[in-house]
Amino acid sequence: MQVQLARWGNSLGIRIPKDIAAQVGLRDGARVEIQAEGDRIVITTDRPRYDLADLLKDVTPDAMRDAFDWGPDLGRERVDE
Repeated sequence: MQVQLARWGNSLGIRIPKDIAAQVGLRDGARVEIQAEGDRIVITTDRPRYDLADLLKDVTPDAMRDAFDWGPDLGRERVDE
């Protein structure tokens, strides 16, 4: 598929057709990596960046207690609640 470049400030811009963007999971505001490889321009989707606080927001002592069932307490490992 051919597309036309357009001036965007001091740079050139390219529009990515909707069907191609959908195929690779791009949406408005998404970040991509762009690099030159010889006479080719390679655009790759940016890897998601995870925030540790967001990943651990639902990890609570109660949730972890339910996640691991080691059976009933038998000895010194007993925790009184």
